[in-house]
Amino acid sequence: MRGVLVTGGSRGIGRAVAMAFAAGGDRVAVQYAGRRADAEQTLRTLPGTGHTLLQADLGETGAAERVVAEAVAALGTVDVLVNNAAVAPTADARHPIAQTPLAHWQQVWRRMVDVNLLGAADLSWATARHLVDRGAGGAIVNIGSRGAFRGEPDFPAYGATKAALHALGQSLAVALAPHGITVTSVAPGFVATERQTAKLSGPEGERLRAESPFGRVGTPEEIAATVHFLASPAAAWASGTVVDLNGASHLRT
Repeated sequence: MRGVLVTGGSRGIGRAVAMAFAAGGDRVAVQYAGRRADAEQTLRTLPGTGHTLLQADLGETGAAERVVAEAVAALGTVDVLVNNAAVAPTADARHPIAQTPLAHWQQVWRRMVDVNLLGAADLSWATARHLVDRGAGGAIVNIGSRGAFRGEPDFPAYGATKAALHALGQSLAVALAPHGITVTSVAPGFVATERQTAKLSGPEGERLRAESPFGRVGTPEEIAATVHFLASPAAAWASGTVVDLNGASHLRT
């Protein structure tokens, strides 16, 4: 039984990831920022016992280290970290360069860098130090995005921070391999989360489903299944990879 810290676990991909690890017999700490009711719903649905909620804004100084310390205290150990929390590309965060005032441009960039990249970097540092000090192996899995390599013209800060997260994972994979710690990333495309319900049921839905030859978008459970495998000992040789989870959509022109 492992201790697993999942950030951004109140709903969507994070909730599905927490469910996958709990179903596998692990104890899970679910970090959330502001959606307390959703986070409590996640906690209630997790099978097994020993799970916990941790509230923190990962863009704040010291929050990441505190979250890892609290997860260790609650679970006994943190053997797996899933860096899922991120400032999402929502309408109010839209910032195409040709139409965005400098003040809003800077505000969005700083917030996304603080949470999507620096928060994940600090969580990775704190988890790695915990594992190294214990002399134990473990796993870090980053939730990136296909926007890192396909471009995000309306949300360039999001695409850039996800690309940086992929690169961070590859650097840490090399540094932490001698300690038995694997680091991987996944790059999901469009996923049918609660946040995307309106878009999928609207005019864009058909186009988004047509991007994949399967004729649909991904599900949170499909992303979670890959994350769960990458955190397992069976996937140790995959350390350093970025897995493109897009239903073969990247193979179409």
